[in-house]
Amino acid sequence: MASDYQPSLLSDADLRAADLSWAYNRPAGSAMLADELQEWKRRVAQFQTTVRSGPAIAQGTLFDLAASSPADTLDPFGLPPRNAEFWRGQFQESGVPALYFVVDHEAAVLLYVGETVKSNQRWKGVHDCKRYILSYVEAHRSHDLPVAVNIGFWPHADRDRKARQALELELIQRWRSPFNKENWAIWSTPFVGGKLET
Repeated sequence: MASDYQPSLLSDADLRAADLSWAYNRPAGSAMLADELQEWKRRVAQFQTTVRSGPAIAQGTLFDLAASSPADTLDPFGLPPRNAEFWRGQFQESGVPALYFVVDHEAAVLLYVGETVKSNQRWKGVHDCKRYILSYVEAHRSHDLPVAVNIGFWPHADRDRKARQALELELIQRWRSPFNKENWAIWSTPFVGGKLET
């Protein structure tokens, strides 16, 4: 049986120290300070840089060779970037099964990992990540800090929903993308609403 355990490159003290303090100590409705924003991005980028430059951590087995997963080699930062508002365009087709990655290319931070069966239609309508992106961009604009949030699609995802979701989860756990709820307790949720959500 596979374990969901993933070793941390950060110490327990690092994880407890600053991340959750912002969520609990910030008065409701107040803006994130510029130095807090920069430090939050620095910590996320530092972790993701180690993921990008190091080999994938894989659970070995005694009898089987571990099957290679696209998560081992897929680089979200290398995908062609599209404007995060791409979905407002007119498309002739609905798109293909894909994984998508919301990246701040200015900070080299992967913010969100998602999956879809129709890449050209996924973000039409309500999507919580749109709100997180707006909050993130607004935090930068209020301090005149550069930001470049884009979305990249990996169009080789399985048509089977369970297979796509399994790969999506593997990538969320590998990169610890902070806008995915699976990682809120690690990075806190300053762009989700100012409080720690579960």
